[in-house]
Amino acid sequence: MLSRSRIGWLALAVVLLGFPLVFTDAYYEQLAAFVILSAISASAWNLVGGYAGQVSVGHAIFFGAGAYMPLLFYKLWEASPLLGFPAGIVVSVLIAAAIGTPTFRLSGHYFSMATIAVAELIRILVSNWDLLGAAIGIMGPATPRGWWDLVWRSSVPYYYIFLAVLALVLFVTWRMERSRLGYYLRAIRAGERAARSLGVPVNRYKLYALMLSAAFTSLAGSLYAAKFGYADPGSVLGILVSVQMIVMAALGGAGRLLGPLLGAVILVPLQTTTNSLFGGEGTGLSYILYGGIIMLLSRYAPGGLIELWERVRARREAVAARRIAALNGGARAA
Repeated sequence: MLSRSRIGWLALAVVLLGFPLVFTDAYYEQLAAFVILSAISASAWNLVGGYAGQVSVGHAIFFGAGAYMPLLFYKLWEASPLLGFPAGIVVSVLIAAAIGTPTFRLSGHYFSMATIAVAELIRILVSNWDLLGAAIGIMGPATPRGWWDLVWRSSVPYYYIFLAVLALVLFVTWRMERSRLGYYLRAIRAGERAARSLGVPVNRYKLYALMLSAAFTSLAGSLYAAKFGYADPGSVLGILVSVQMIVMAALGGAGRLLGPLLGAVILVPLQTTTNSLFGGEGTGLSYILYGGIIMLLSRYAPGGLIELWERVRARREAVAARRIAALNGGARAA
């Protein structure tokens, strides 16, 4: 007999696999693909921001590296963008190692401020780098030469590719939760000083988490470039890219396996709706939306919606247990 958790996972898989088969409108297909892509990037950030408690606001660096490399391979050598995927991962991991070594000596908001500064420096550098198209950006193949160019009119192929990558990220995260790395990261999040006193090599394992997170964030950026065929500093290196990952993970539940996915399912349709309603007049509305969500989470659900649901369920179970106990006591007295 299947357990409740396995039934839940099976139901989730059926919903995700069957969504494009039920909602066949092009708008819903593209929206679903973007939800899954956003969940990949938020889940990647969750590895270091949720499990290790290191709030990086510079993950747009890795997303941008992953987005630019496939398009750069096509621009320079007319090669398949697929060849740029592993190159983007290698570049992102090297950048993570270079950034993490000095910045992990900082903690709390000082670390977050350092990641913002580095991300902005790289965005300005790319905006003035002619090889990468400067502020204009670079484009990929407009028409497909074969399946290896990853160019399709429909969003459905992208959706299933993104879904396969999301499954990989969630599987790696699930395995990490049960490994030494996962235990060490949770100890670091609970308190770095206490973790050091127990013999945890804090800086080394924070660096491991950042490098793993950078690899998957780069993969999300490469998938973004394959889907939209274009990358410029504002769309893939802007601070809003990093903020979006943070808010999605925090909304669903940072440090939870399915927290980023839940956050993406809620936030992406909400953001898409507000953009379509306000259009060009809604410039800056995303910042207001994210700021409002952060304030609400800080006040009512610091652990995200998953933790809020668990608290509500525990309270209901406690009330039900008291009622049963009262009924049993009344029956014995009678």
